[in-house]
Order: sequence, then structure tokens, then C-alpha cells
Amino acid sequence: MMFTLSAEQTDFASVLHDFLGAGGTDLASLGVDEVTDPVDLVVLFEEVGHHAVAGPLVETLAVVPALIGSSGGSSCSVAFPPLLPHALEADRYLLVDGETLREGTPTTELDSVDPTRRLVELTPGPVIATGAPTARAFDLGVLTTSAQLLGLGRALLEMTTEHAKARTQFGTPIGRFQAVKHHLANVLIGLELARPLVFGAAVTMSARDVSAAKVATSDAAWQAARVALQVHGAIGYTAEHGLGRFLLQTRALRTAWGSPSMHRARVLEAL
Repeated sequence: MMFTLSAEQTDFASVLHDFLGAGGTDLASLGVDEVTDPVDLVVLFEEVGHHAVAGPLVETLAVVPALIGSSGGSSCSVAFPPLLPHALEADRYLLVDGETLREGTPTTELDSVDPTRRLVELTPGPVIATGAPTARAFDLGVLTTSAQLLGLGRALLEMTTEHAKARTQFGTPIGRFQAVKHHLANVLIGLELARPLVFGAAVTMSARDVSAAKVATSDAAWQAARVALQVHGAIGYTAEHGLGRFLLQTRALRTAWGSPSMHRARVLEAL
């Protein structure tokens, strides 16, 4: 089986890249709310991650439509206790209890490692539906978060590579030092090994494959973040540097929609 994107999917990724790179924010103007195929969602969310776009996009564009058919044009968030106990700040909230879907009411606001991801606790409201496809919706959340992490890892590698070309030490760019090259090469290998797992999971949508993709992208993006911070040095710690929002989002998404250990356990159970 070849995991090669179609011409339409490649063009879609290119349009998204140009739109987000130019500062575009109204993704609805591109018709992304009509994207439902898991592979197309991976293409979409890899670019979302590549540009570190904030907001409850996974929930609004992938999870909630799988639960109720449409997000209704407003931002939505959902909690899946105990694996996903809190929701992101949004206009509408849903709360999953087994296969029962309820309206959620936000109560307490919670701090997050990523200030752009404002979390809230939910209290259950009226029942919306029973027998909802909550398992598939959860796996779509895991899959699209994996795609975001893949995009974040790409962006971190690109930023770090450019910095290594420009930053000089002892009269030469630090990217020429073998130790730096090895770190960057290891990041690239991790991302390239994770990519087919993500697209493979989008094809099968099995819990095992989705969890394997989340483990691989979490590890690859986390390695990219650690190397990025090490190569950038002290400037990477500053809030003023653009690297910060990519580091924080990677840290938050690494454990969002299930931690790596939880997903390793799901893979083990499926073997």
C-alpha cells in the first residue's frame, strides 16, 4: 500500500500553508468544516500544527461533527472523562459519558502549560443523544492531535535548522558541527518514521493504529522541541522569541487526548 497524497490533497495542504503563513485565521472561508475523511483531516491538522494555530479546532472540526453531525458554525469543545477530563474554552460544550452525550456547562477555569489553551471543568447538562459513536469520535481526536504534533515537529525542525545556519561560533555556523547535525538528523528520522503511522491510522481508524500514531508523534515532536531548545540556547527560553509558542503547544498536546503511556497500553492490549 502506498501512502501517497492525491493531487487534490497536496493542493489542499499548499493552500492551507499559504493561508496560515499569511496570517489567515478564518479557516471556515476555506471550507474546512466540510472535511470529514480521516486522511483529509490529517492533511488539514498537520498544517494547523505546522503553524501552531490555537483554539479548539480538533474538537470543532473533527470530534464534534463525528458526534452530532456538525459544529453549527461555532467553536465547540468536549470532555471525555476520565481520559480527557477537561474541555478547551469554546462557545459550546459537550460532555461524554460512555455512549451518552450531554450538554456541558463550564464552571472552573484551569491553568494550562500553554496559555493559548484555556481549560475549563464541565458539569453535566441535558442529554443530547444516546448510543453516540463516542469511540470513533475519541479516536478522531487522537488522530488529528497526532497530525498536529507532526506539523509542530516539522516547524520546530525547520526553525532550528535555519537558526543553526545563521548562528555562528568560532567563526563558523553551528550547523556545520557534527554534534548539531546528528541531533537534527535524529529529529528528522523520528518525524519521518512517525508520518506513515499517522496516515496508516487514518486509513484503518483502528484503536491500535491510532494509538501507535499518537505515541510516535508525541515522541518525535517532543524530541524536536528538546533539540530546538538546546540548539537555540537561552534565546529559546524567552517569551519574545517565536519558538516559545511551538514549544508550549507541543508540551500541551503531548499528553492531550491520552498520554503516551496510556496509548502504549492500548497498543499492547490490541496485540
